[in-house]
Order: sequence, then C-alpha cells, then structure tokens
Amino acid sequence: MAALLEFEALSRSYQAGDQVVHALRDVTLRIEAGELVAIMGVSGSGKSTLMNILGCLDQPTSGSYRVAGQETRTMRPDELARLRREHFGFIFQRYQLLGDLTAQRNVEIPAIYAGMPTPQRQERAHRLLDRLGLSDRTSHRPGELSGGQQQRVSIARALVNGGEVILADEPTGALDSTSSEEVLRILQELNAHGHTVIIVTHDAKVAAHAHRVIALSDGLVVADRRTQPHVGHSDEREVPAAATESWWRNVVARFVEAGAMAIRSMASHRMRTALTMLGIVIGIASVVTVVAVGEGYRRQILSEISSLGTNTIDVYPGRNFGDIRSGLARPLNASDARALATLEYVDSVTPLIGTSVSLRRGNVTRTSSVSGVGDAFFRVRGYGFATGQAFGASAIRSQTQEAVIDGNVERALFPDGSPALGQVILLGSVPVRIVGVTEKQHSVFYSDDSLNVWIPYTTAMARMTGQDSFRSITLRIRDDANTKAAEEGVKRLLTLRHGKLDFFLSNNDAMRQSFERASEASQLLISAIAVISLIVGGIGVMNIMLVSVVERTQEIGIRMAVGARQTDILQQFLIEAVLVCLLGGVVGIALALAIALGLELLGSPWKMIVSGTSIVVAFVVSSVIGIVFGFLPARNAARLNPIDALAQV
Repeated sequence: MAALLEFEALSRSYQAGDQVVHALRDVTLRIEAGELVAIMGVSGSGKSTLMNILGCLDQPTSGSYRVAGQETRTMRPDELARLRREHFGFIFQRYQLLGDLTAQRNVEIPAIYAGMPTPQRQERAHRLLDRLGLSDRTSHRPGELSGGQQQRVSIARALVNGGEVILADEPTGALDSTSSEEVLRILQELNAHGHTVIIVTHDAKVAAHAHRVIALSDGLVVADRRTQPHVGHSDEREVPAAATESWWRNVVARFVEAGAMAIRSMASHRMRTALTMLGIVIGIASVVTVVAVGEGYRRQILSEISSLGTNTIDVYPGRNFGDIRSGLARPLNASDARALATLEYVDSVTPLIGTSVSLRRGNVTRTSSVSGVGDAFFRVRGYGFATGQAFGASAIRSQTQEAVIDGNVERALFPDGSPALGQVILLGSVPVRIVGVTEKQHSVFYSDDSLNVWIPYTTAMARMTGQDSFRSITLRIRDDANTKAAEEGVKRLLTLRHGKLDFFLSNNDAMRQSFERASEASQLLISAIAVISLIVGGIGVMNIMLVSVVERTQEIGIRMAVGARQTDILQQFLIEAVLVCLLGGVVGIALALAIALGLELLGSPWKMIVSGTSIVVAFVVSSVIGIVFGFLPARNAARLNPIDALAQV
C-alpha cells in the first residue's frame, strides 16, 4: 500500500552565482497517514526545502515525490494548487496572515478557493475559531491579535478545508513559552484526531513532542528514529462536506470573492489607487469633453445653417464662385425670378443686389451694406421683426423708397433710443423711410457689428446701382419638396431660358455636408489626441500594478500556499485593474459633466452635448484599458513561483 507522502531518491539543487547548492541529496522517505513527525536540522541543513517540497510549494530537481500515490513532478501549477488546497494546511513561523482581513476572513480564504458555499465556509471558519478559543476575536485583524492568537488563526486556516496533512514551519519560533506550549498541545490534539502533522524545527524540545524525528544535515537524512511506535490512526478529522454547488456557481462565487478582495485592496491603499486612477480620469474626461464640445458646436452650426433657410437654393451667374468669365454669362434678371416663382415646388423667390453706401441721419454718418431684395426676402431667409414689417409687392412695383434696417443700424443712427419706424435716413443721396427693424441674428454667419439695410430691388436698380441684373436669386423650396429634385428643375428651367449652363447653384445641404465632413475630421483629430492621453493613463495603470505586484508578493505567496490557482491570482489582479479604470472612468465622466454644467452656469456660448453613447463608450474604453494594461501585471502575479513569493517575506 502506498504511503501518504513518499520521497524516492529526491534531490533539490539551486544555482547560486557560479556555484550549485545541493539543498537535498537522494532523500528517500515514507510518511504514513496519522504520523506526528519532526524534521530537525540546523540552518542550511535542507529542512525548509524539504517542507516546501512536501507542501508542493517547490519542485525537486530529480527523484520522485508522490502524494497518496500521485506523482507531483509532472503536475501543472493548478494541479499542485489543488493538492495544497485539498490535502495540506500550512502553519508558518510568522503566521502569514493577510493584514487587511479579519481573522474570520483569513480562515475562509482556502475554502473560497475550494469552492465551498458561503454559508458553509462562514459557519465552519467561525466554529474552528471558537474551537481554538477565538470566538470573541473573529472580527479582529491580525494587528489587533497577540502572537499566540495569530498562530491559532493560522491553525484554523490550515484546518478549514480538512487539513489532512498539517505542515508547521517553526510554529513556536515567534512565540513565548506559554503560547508555544499551547500551540504544541493543539498540534498533538490534531494528530490524535487523525491529522498527519509534520513539524519543521531546530529546537529539540519541540521535536520531543513528535512520535518520529528525522534529522537532516547538508541535505542528507542522517537520522530517522521513532520515539513512539506508529500504531496507525483513527481518522476522526472533521472534514467539510464536498461542495454541492454547480461548477458555474463556484466560478461565479470565486469571481465575486476576487472582486471583493480587489475592492478591499483598493480601499486599503487609497493613495495608490487615486494616483493610478488619475491618468484614466484625465483621459476619460478629455475624451467625453472633446466629444461633447464637438457635438455642441456641430449642432449649433447646423442650427444656424438651418436658420438661413433649411430648403434654400441660391442661383449665381458663371460656373462657380470667382469665375472670371461670369461677366460674359447671361445675367440673372427679373424675368428669371418670375419664371422660377412659377415652379410648383418653390415657396418664395427673392433677387439680391448688393452695394455699400454711407448712411446719414442728422450729423451721424455710418458705412453700411445695402441690399436690394424682393418682398419675399425676409420669408426666404427666415428673418423676424423686432418692430414694423417688411415692404410689400406694391413697393417693388412702384420703386418705393422704403427700407428695413437691422438693430445695429437702429442703435448707430438713433443713439438716443428714439423710435426708428417712420424716420427718414439717407442712403448716400437717396432718402428712404424706415418701415421695419429686424430681430438680432445669433449666428456665426453674421457679424455682430455689421450694419445692414434692405430696400426694394427695383429702387436699388433705379436710384442707386443703375443695373438691370441681379447678383443672385434665392429660392425657398416648399417643406414637402425634395431639394435635389428642385435643383434639377431649377437647372432645367434656367438652361432652357439661357440656352446654356451659364449659372451655378448652391444650397444649404451642400454647406451642411461640407461642414459635417470638416467637423468629423477635426473631431477625429482631437479625439485621437485625447485617446493618446488615455493610453498614457493606461500605461500608468500598468506601471502602478507592476509595482503593486512587487509590493504584494507576500500576499500572492500566501494565497498560493493556501490553494489559489494561477487563474485566481490573475483574476484578482485583473479585476482590480479594471475596477480602478472603471472608477476612473466614472470620475472622468462626472468631471466632464461638471465642466458642462459650469459652462452653462457661466453663460458660455459654447454648449456641451454629453450623449449617452459617449458615456457608454467611455465605460467600454475604461474596461478595455483595465484589461489590456492590467493583463501583464496580473499575469506576472499569477506566474510567481509560490516558494519564491514566500521567500520575499
């Protein structure tokens, strides 16, 4: 029958600089179930190496080590973790408890990795602590417990999954004599109840409590004597019931516990967490703010384009703006405007003649733009009136000397605030009577300080320019008409009238499309710059997490010693990185919203439109950054050798 633990010609050597250190040499041992064994030796004799191999924390260089007949040398890391979790319980000289967890939580850790249901593991941990006299210390952290109490917590942790084999490394080395006797008594009781107990010590007084003493010197077994005969064992160990939850529930439970561990770690290192988040906060806030400002600007410009007349078509002579041959083209005239007005999809038509003259009223003189327009101009362009009204069709026919002015002209010529309606002003040498004042236009397409006067185009042609042609004709298309179809109809009609295509059309849809293309390109560029800041933030997360792995090597070693799989460690650190980035994303979004609110409260003309899509994208980006930049540190943590991690303590 195979022994519980069996070494056969086992050796372990290390490379130390240019030399090879042989910690163990051809060790052959059998340890039966239920034994109480002491492994003795001075420092450097190999006893700690032997214990590490016994507990599957380390692997032999050569030879064989079998646990209940299972060869361990060919096992993968997670299979070795299963052995540590299901068969072994560790009691360390320095207790190796996690300082940010309570006694209860420290005891539960191996059961978490074993997939024990939450109620069962909580009840078992509490019962073990009560059995060891710590029922009133379950909520205390290690720093609040004495050395003896901490060691008893360590013993409870070793027993929570059954602890078939208890490995105690100098269990009394850091304790006073009273606490030492108490710990040794507990170990003897555990052995009496069927636990196989292996004590590593250099103290002959401690070894005297064992039934078998194995002495090592220079990596060799120099003595193996029994102080009491081994008569088998009566296995009265309290073994927890096997987990009854399905595998996916176990996976979910481990994931939840890993998340809880990550949150506790973040809470216990607040400053480090805050500094890690800073780059993500700045990056996410930048991205959301840039997108929101860009969207606000885009909507504002599109609104102003629409205010020019959402369905308007401008007709110009020539082939394009700046065409030097436009003077040779047939001019646009009143008959063209009248013909265009007959088209069924045209709502209204206005010609345009422009000139610049001096405005005068009394001793006040200003230079202004004067436009000759039709009576439908104000409908075509969507102008509203502060006072008065537009001149009518009769004014066009009779070349009436009437004018509509904007608010700037009113303030310039009537600084005393007197009403402008009905007053006569001079446009150059032509007197006109004011019949209306337009409302202020809020648009980037209008200058806030420009002066504008509109008069009937017939009046402008007869009394000011002497021309009989128009600079342009603007059509407002009916709301239910298709702009493209209307363009084609206008083009056919004028080509038929002129005999050739000596004009060109412009509409707000083209302007809108051109602006949207430009805004998309600029927003893409600015977003790329913001994304760079996110990448920099992600690199910061990776660097801090790499430092965190180094700082928390002890924690990683302890978790691996009590049965954590590589995936458990990977999952914990990866969740921590993702949580840091998600929390940074939340703070970044909140910062962007605060900026938007601040701009609104300050009355800024720039509006930030924060969309739900940008918020969702920010969360996704935060998660991706956490996964991408947190993976390398998490993988490094998961790949640590348990014995190397514990050696850093």
